[in-house]
Amino acid sequence: MAADTSVAKPVDAPPLKPLVLKSKLASTPRHAPKYSVRVKNAAGQEVVVACPRATRALVALMDVHAVNGGAACHWGGPAAFAEMMAAIHSILFSTTGREWHEAFNFINDAGHAENGIYALRSNYGFDGMTFDTLKGFRSIASKLTGHGEAHLNPEGVLMSNGPLGSAFPQAQGLALADKVAGRDRVTLCVISDGASMEGEAKEAFAAVPGLAAKGRMNPFVALISDNDTKLSGRITKDSFSMQPTFQSLAALGWNVIPVSNGHDLQAVYLAVERGIAEAKAQPAKPVALWIKTIKGYGVKSTEENAAGGHGFPLANGEKIVEFVAEIYGGQPPEEFANWAKALRVDWEQKEAAKKAKAATQPPAAAPAVKKDKVQSGLAKGAIRAAVEGYPVFSISSDVQGSTGISSFQKSLPDRFVEVGIAEANMVSVAAGFSKAGFVPIVDTFGQFGVTKGNLPLTMAALSQAPVIAMFSHVGFQDAADGASHQATTYLAATSAIPHTAVIAPSCSDEAEALMYLAIRRIAEDRKAGKDGESCVFFVGRENYPLCWAEGARYEWAKAQVLQTGNDVVLVGCGPLLSKAIEAGKKLAERGVSATVINNPFVNRIDLPTFTDAVKRCSGRLVTIEDHQVVAGMGAQLSHALSDAGVAHRVKTLGIHGEFGQSAYLAEELYQRHGLTTDKMIEAALSLIKG
Repeated sequence: MAADTSVAKPVDAPPLKPLVLKSKLASTPRHAPKYSVRVKNAAGQEVVVACPRATRALVALMDVHAVNGGAACHWGGPAAFAEMMAAIHSILFSTTGREWHEAFNFINDAGHAENGIYALRSNYGFDGMTFDTLKGFRSIASKLTGHGEAHLNPEGVLMSNGPLGSAFPQAQGLALADKVAGRDRVTLCVISDGASMEGEAKEAFAAVPGLAAKGRMNPFVALISDNDTKLSGRITKDSFSMQPTFQSLAALGWNVIPVSNGHDLQAVYLAVERGIAEAKAQPAKPVALWIKTIKGYGVKSTEENAAGGHGFPLANGEKIVEFVAEIYGGQPPEEFANWAKALRVDWEQKEAAKKAKAATQPPAAAPAVKKDKVQSGLAKGAIRAAVEGYPVFSISSDVQGSTGISSFQKSLPDRFVEVGIAEANMVSVAAGFSKAGFVPIVDTFGQFGVTKGNLPLTMAALSQAPVIAMFSHVGFQDAADGASHQATTYLAATSAIPHTAVIAPSCSDEAEALMYLAIRRIAEDRKAGKDGESCVFFVGRENYPLCWAEGARYEWAKAQVLQTGNDVVLVGCGPLLSKAIEAGKKLAERGVSATVINNPFVNRIDLPTFTDAVKRCSGRLVTIEDHQVVAGMGAQLSHALSDAGVAHRVKTLGIHGEFGQSAYLAEELYQRHGLTTDKMIEAALSLIKG
């Protein structure tokens, strides 16, 4: 690259004006919150603020409805943010003379605290919300998704959140754009200390004051919740302290306003009010409110929990009465107490029904099929390789309990490091370990691995530094968290990276075998002077049988034929292989003979196996995957067959260019998007008839 010395003549153009876009955000609430408290503003006047305890109680109650439906939920974050959000919304909704969103951009980067915003706004009746609205939280019928999503809830969410640190730079863009447009608007962005570890966030921490100092930004206020806690534990203990980062903000150009107690509502309100006033008075110096909070605040057990009760600690309504009572110091409002009692009664009735059913059912005729999460097999394979002497090392970014690698880390506690909530940094660190002679394994949710980790994965391959990735919760498997967490482009995002094998195992035994082979292949290649290739494993989150066929063999880059037939080929991989297996059985009942194939090596097509099967079945092929149809497993398989001159007709079942959404169960999303056994049967029969 060279300096730009090109010459261009200035041209005349009309004045720059943005498109006139009508805001979809709901209007300013006309009523004060139903449950409120009063604080004093800087002028000494009393102002009405939504009661933080009501927010916490509503979060707890709505979360029980979600867990009853089968969804996981967040508690620690919204509990920590309750006072901040109460103060912010009191100021937002006190806007006069125009709509609140014309005076403010409000961005919540901390998607894990979005349910607290739903709870708070229902207290105001914002957007017609009632407390009953909260009962559908995270269901497929509700727009109150696991994290704030603008495509489903444009009335309440300006910018979608979920991937930590990503909404913060979007807020920066809003403030820059408002300056260009000449608008009178202040941008407020709430971000957590965990999200502040992300590279995107750190770039914005530098860019916001840098651009503001040049007169390019509208007033900007960042509210940082600092409680030294993340999903899996304490930030300082598990990775490294964020205090030096926050201490450096002043040197970067931020006007830092510390708040020592983020649960003193009066102090928080005055700090937010002051921050907005100072940002408006001096837009060239953005404000950072550094607010000390306690994750899980309001309930002793979650306050003391290592992760601050990040996920909701109650699995049902058994203890919700006591939980809500503790939030209120023993005396919750009657409305909340009765709601909690109703949830408790519902739990008691379900328990009684279970016992009655168990008492009347005959003994099971056969033992249940053993099941496990696929990622547990990946960890077993890594442990096996390490015990055999291969230099395996784990590099994590906070979610090792969810990805399954934690069993490796607990078994070999001197062979891992956690780099904090920073997926891109995690993969790059692994490349360094690889170059130094180790076989590194990284892990995170699929969505964050393929988005934030894609360039580092590419650079690792380009640097002849192969890494192994365990990316879990792919496709619709992360149902409750919603579209921001649902990786539906994961195969497309990684399959074209040179020297990188993309693998989607479908059961624990297969995962264990292939992980062991991946480690051994890299180690032996490197010892032989070869570059080796990276391996990216994509797995779901649900339990599956340990294996799909007794005595199954798992070979590198080989497809696995589970059933042989002559009429149609059914192909699946990963979370949806079971649909293909079931479709093969049901077709057999109709007299249709299907070949069923497990295709774990998505971008390493086993042409001999597929050529033989497809030719035997007169070119009829049906594929199914928890992924976009574009550039997915089916597309890659069909292309390989076409390139090899194998004539075929294919029906690909996948996602057709849409985002997902929250749902209690992945199966609900599979039904909505046609990723079912019945649809696979329908596709097979249409090929046979056609």
